[in-house]
Amino acid sequence: MPAVYVAAGSNVEPERNLRRALAELRREYPGLGVSPAYRNPAFGFEGADFINLVVGFDTDQPLRDVVHKLHAIEERCGRPRQAPKWAPRAMDLDILLYGDELIDEPGLRVPRADLLTKAYMLRPAADLAPGLRHPTAGRTLQELWQAFDRSGLRMDPVSVLD
Repeated sequence: MPAVYVAAGSNVEPERNLRRALAELRREYPGLGVSPAYRNPAFGFEGADFINLVVGFDTDQPLRDVVHKLHAIEERCGRPRQAPKWAPRAMDLDILLYGDELIDEPGLRVPRADLLTKAYMLRPAADLAPGLRHPTAGRTLQELWQAFDRSGLRMDPVSVLD
């Protein structure tokens, strides 16, 4: 059964939307692990700060089924399916890792390349699963985070579960 890691982020009523997404994810995937959450500036466009975290769970569902469930949760949190890529988000759920599988299909690449380049994905993933070895980088998430260039980086810990 593969371990799945998913980045969750919002900059539209982020506390409310992340709480809702986490409740939906917990119903779908019992035993859900949740990283600390971080507030950080919007990336790629001007907008309100995002709050980001990573969740992890084990599932025997095929990857495409997990993707469909995540899209349904995004929609229930107020994200239209055809939302522009670089724009405010009520909810963004992106699969980072699906076990140690390597998948490169139209519209779906796993592991997600951004995990190695975006602090708002890597830091919470390293918090949640520090000893997990990245399937292509060959290093643990903690090692990747320790080597990450943090100059000019702003990530403020926040609580979304209060």
